[in-house]
Amino acid sequence: MTAFPPPEHQSLSSLLIQLWGQLSHRRHTQLGTALVLMIVCSLAEVLSLASVLPFLAVLTNPDGFLRQPLVKQWAPFLGITNAHDLLLPFTLCFAAASISSGAIRLFTLWLNARLASAIGSDISCEVYRRTLYQPYSVQVTRNSSFLIASINGDVSSVISQVLNPLLQLCSSILIILALSCTLLAFNWLIALGAGLFIALLYAAAMTVSFRPLQQLSHKQVVLNRQLIQTLQEGLGSIRDVLLDGSQAFYITRYRQADELFRRGLAKSTFLSSYPRLVMEPAGMAFLASVGYFLVLQDGMTQALPLIGLLSLGAQRMLPMAQKVYEGWALTRNSKQSLVNVLALLTQPLPADAMLQQPNPLTFSRTIRLEGVCFRYAPALPDVIHGLDLEIRLGERLGLIGSTGSGKSTLVDLLMGLLEPTEGSIFVDDQYLHHHTRQIAAWRAAIAHVPQSIYLADTSIAENIAFGIPKEQIDLDRLYQAADQAQISAFIESTSNGYETFVGERGVRLSGGQRQRIGIARALYKRAKVLVLDEATAALDNSTEQAVMEAVEGLNKDLTVLIVAHRLSTIAACDRVIQLCKGSIIADGPPGPVLCLNES
Repeated sequence: MTAFPPPEHQSLSSLLIQLWGQLSHRRHTQLGTALVLMIVCSLAEVLSLASVLPFLAVLTNPDGFLRQPLVKQWAPFLGITNAHDLLLPFTLCFAAASISSGAIRLFTLWLNARLASAIGSDISCEVYRRTLYQPYSVQVTRNSSFLIASINGDVSSVISQVLNPLLQLCSSILIILALSCTLLAFNWLIALGAGLFIALLYAAAMTVSFRPLQQLSHKQVVLNRQLIQTLQEGLGSIRDVLLDGSQAFYITRYRQADELFRRGLAKSTFLSSYPRLVMEPAGMAFLASVGYFLVLQDGMTQALPLIGLLSLGAQRMLPMAQKVYEGWALTRNSKQSLVNVLALLTQPLPADAMLQQPNPLTFSRTIRLEGVCFRYAPALPDVIHGLDLEIRLGERLGLIGSTGSGKSTLVDLLMGLLEPTEGSIFVDDQYLHHHTRQIAAWRAAIAHVPQSIYLADTSIAENIAFGIPKEQIDLDRLYQAADQAQISAFIESTSNGYETFVGERGVRLSGGQRQRIGIARALYKRAKVLVLDEATAALDNSTEQAVMEAVEGLNKDLTVLIVAHRLSTIAACDRVIQLCKGSIIADGPPGPVLCLNES
């Protein structure tokens, strides 16, 4: 897989700006709305905190509070004639302010979580879309374990440890600013001291945690990939694992990676949470000191409302400060995941990726290769050398050659999956690589049956009409394809017919049945060209003969290209081509070419 840039080469702020650029206009608008709601939430916190001082003043000294000029002026209009009449309205106002503030905070939390999940879904779908649209030459260089880890694990980390914490961080910062302004208005000296005290402690925590979190970021991504790779290898080759008794090997590999991965999670969790355990006792000690000096200076009656205000302010601000720190720590810990996701989000897309699948390219005469050369990388040697070849409509063409002769590469070039390094490919005199739309149309005209047929754990019908929603399957076309592939009798003999589930990777079917379903899938596509790429290599002779009989009975207008090692597989072809080191060394009827190989 293409290497992602190291995290230290990009700042976190530049990565977040890039992520912002990947979001849609709709998400930008929703984030703006969320910001407005955060401001409203911070103002509600101010109202809730500001209501504490008059409420405590009424509780501790109602007569003194009633003598205040402003209260004394408005009290008669509100029907308040004595100090005790103040208790109920101020209690109700304080309770209403607290409940309203809590409700707004709750709604803000819910909205932020919904918005983060929606943005995460957008990112995940876009990453998957761009990955699927990458050319075949890119796909063959990638490790599927790394891709799965990035598409699933890294995207999940960006959602849970970048988007969610960032939204909470913004909300918490706004609330802290609003509460700080409120406390400054009542007692700027104490508020300033408390603010500096909290800021210095969290700044020290950030300094201590910065490098460990950065190292953990990269290490956790690597370990997660190793875990997925070990799972895929162990479960994907379960037959060989059971036969060889190699369970201990895979368990040991998994345990080594998993222990380090879990240890890293524990360390990142600790680094994200420990300042709160330091701040809470330190904050209580600071508050106790402030209360002591206020009582000495002003007396208990005068100091109690201010102490209550500071206590409630601290009770609100300390969790918010912790959320700011946690947001920073989680985002820092997920920096490498963010780098990986952005790399996948910026994968180039073909210009016509958003357009509908084109109609199959018309093929009525010949496929022609002129001077075709191909190499997989500039520094590597040619796999195909100056190859000239013409394939006629309806021809059954066999392709043989030793391992490494270039058969698979030639097939990929013919199917439009690879583009020649030199030379040209023409379909009915149309240059194949003139435009990506034309290549897509040509691929739509080709059906491919590989040696190992991929079958999803769904019904036989869905596996034949592969990639088509169940409700859109053309049943007449399905039955015809199954009949032509000589698999319909078996399907109809099962208890559920075409609704029979095949198991993961077709484990409930025999090798011959899987291959015939693969042929039926190709025929359902109604392609112009059928490519059998070692499609019968894993079958016994009798099963292979039955599959090849099914191929021979296909429409004569269907051009069939058969890649095989067994000479018997291509004995009935119209023509056989033999490759050696990327060049054609024999081309003619099966008899002479096969006799040459037998001799």
